[in-house]
Amino acid sequence: MTETMPLFPLNTVLFPGLSVPLRVFEERYRALVHELLRIDDPAERLFGSVAIREGYEVGERGGQSLHRIGCVLQLTEVQSHDDGTFDIVAVGRGRLRLEALQTTGEFLAGEVALLDDPDDAPDPANETISELARTTFDNYRDVLSSIRGEQVLTGDLPHDPAYLSWSLAGTCLLTLRDRQLLLEAEPTTLRLAMLIDLMREEIAAMTVLPSLPATEVARTGWSPN
Repeated sequence: MTETMPLFPLNTVLFPGLSVPLRVFEERYRALVHELLRIDDPAERLFGSVAIREGYEVGERGGQSLHRIGCVLQLTEVQSHDDGTFDIVAVGRGRLRLEALQTTGEFLAGEVALLDDPDDAPDPANETISELARTTFDNYRDVLSSIRGEQVLTGDLPHDPAYLSWSLAGTCLLTLRDRQLLLEAEPTTLRLAMLIDLMREEIAAMTVLPSLPATEVARTGWSPN
């Protein structure tokens, strides 16, 4: 089954379980925020985000070509400004598949199918790969901190394998293509295995070129989202 959901395409990939701050200034996305604020129950203030393959977030070409797998977001914080713009915070609540795009309304909307994550039943193999992912991330963080000259990527990692995978995907320095592949990957064990390989590649790259700033060594610029 599909449902209609407001849509906010971005030049990045968002993940379930993670918060993202967004600056809302284009008219159609201001209209989207106004529409969400008309919903009494904050838990129902949901919209979708999909990454843009090509084009721009704003303007006539915005959303010209979109990835089909995206993230369901819940609007959790809103700060309005006198010029009509907003600063908002949204939290990822799950994944979606975009079936059709609606462009005739005040804001973009999509016919979307909500995706259920496969049931990751308790399995010693899951714990093994989760622990390997944590260890690899510790190494990755140490190398990156050494290059930056300060401790970075601080904080405890979640225990749940699925949330661990999303946290690592949202934290590590990755290209948009890699982030999109991770969002589409299932089950969780595959996603964690992909992350381990990606982190090892970045560790190798940073080790070979330790004199360069970390943002130049990495395949992509730093993003806190």
